[in-house]
Amino acid sequence: MPQNLVSLRLSAETLASVEQAISALEAFSNPLRTLTADEIRALTKMGDKSAEFCRQTAMVLEQNQSIIPPSFDLGKMQGDLVAIETLDRQILRLKEIMAKLEDTRIALGSDIMAAASDGYVLMQMFGKAEGLSALQQAMKVRRPGRPRSGPDKA
Repeated sequence: MPQNLVSLRLSAETLASVEQAISALEAFSNPLRTLTADEIRALTKMGDKSAEFCRQTAMVLEQNQSIIPPSFDLGKMQGDLVAIETLDRQILRLKEIMAKLEDTRIALGSDIMAAASDGYVLMQMFGKAEGLSALQQAMKVRRPGRPRSGPDKA
């Protein structure tokens, strides 16, 4: 039985809707920052464990504003905390969508490879392989197998 992990037909309306959503995400991402690898390496990073420390520190600073020097912008820190929590929720949702897209692409590719392999075998069985010499060469590259040895080596 042929493999069919996924069957997907995307209508023009669906594709238009996806394009519109991607355009909206691109517009949303315009003010976001892109960092170089060197910039990322140089930054102090906030992980899951340190996030709670940062939230607690902001809360204690809020309760003790009299000790904060004027150069320390507590409002900016609090705004950044709200922004990162908002982004984290969106990132999680987008990662779930990306995982589905990638898994579906893998499944479709596997379905195509299985069908192509079955079709190739059928062509060989029915003697129609004479028109498949280019395909046979491509398959040798894809599945080189063991090198031949002995006098019948080509």
